[in-house]
Amino acid sequence: MNQTKQNPLKKILAIRGMGGALTAFAGLIIIYIVFGIINPTVYSGQNIMNLLRSMSKYLLIGIGQSYVLITGNIDLSIGSMVGMSAMISATMMAGGVSPFIAILVALLSCLAIGVMNGFMVGKFKLPPFIATLGTMFVARGVAYMVNGNRNTEAISSGIGKEAADGFQNFFYYGKTLGVYNTFWIAMVLAVFFFLLSKTRTGRHIYAIGSNVEAAKLSGVNVVATTTKTYLVSAFCACVVGLILCGQANMGNMEAGNMYEMYGVAAGVIGGISPLGGTGLLLGTFAGAAVWQTLENGLNMIGAQVGIQRLVIGIIVVFSVLLDVVVRSGNFGKKSS
Repeated sequence: MNQTKQNPLKKILAIRGMGGALTAFAGLIIIYIVFGIINPTVYSGQNIMNLLRSMSKYLLIGIGQSYVLITGNIDLSIGSMVGMSAMISATMMAGGVSPFIAILVALLSCLAIGVMNGFMVGKFKLPPFIATLGTMFVARGVAYMVNGNRNTEAISSGIGKEAADGFQNFFYYGKTLGVYNTFWIAMVLAVFFFLLSKTRTGRHIYAIGSNVEAAKLSGVNVVATTTKTYLVSAFCACVVGLILCGQANMGNMEAGNMYEMYGVAAGVIGGISPLGGTGLLLGTFAGAAVWQTLENGLNMIGAQVGIQRLVIGIIVVFSVLLDVVVRSGNFGKKSS
């Protein structure tokens, strides 16, 4: 009887990565309550809206990085692609090019980097750290060169105030149903949650991360699947670049700096294993929320930036350590 009652809970916890996701959500609740006690302004409606908008950037970059991490790889170029997207789109719009064309060119540029990453890692077996380190410099180089090694003028100077306002409102400042559009963009891209958990490609991604040789023997196209994960990463990077462009009304050559690490942190805090094969994008959502809530709360209590980075660093290391312990099979064992 008791065993039957426990089955539903066991089934939920048996989902790979669910334990890490639930732990991240529990940590999020505790962190939010603690900061709310210290400074009740944390609970204000405007702060919550700002929190959701800021969190969305980390969530999007975390989704892209998580796809790659689950295969046991990493994408160091994702932050530079953010900057490349912001600079290409802003440079073109500041030059009078339609926002639709600018967005398309930025997207195609990021996807080209994604294809390069996928082929170098999946087909030519380059270590992902080295392959994406190279494309990281390539993408950042493009971000510098596209406007002659300088930040862009305001996009409104080229496409006009009305078109610029429309772009900015769509990606950053506008609201729908009282919530910033940036958050709704992130929620629309939650389609990636479905693709990872309910499709054959998703199963192949987990299979590669668990054992790439066994995946090959099972008929998984490793090159195509690996490339798909890097394309998801590139797509998310492009969207974040457009968000940063909309936020600033211009292109900044350093946009997206360190975002590759933000993506890793969001995923790892949420239970995505950097060793591959385990994790849920639900956990990435929680990890991004934990990151942004910590940053928001520490800002509101006047903590220095160094302390913020220190706290995040400790949490990331602890999350990876927990994953290693759980994978070793020693977690929960009684010493003899």
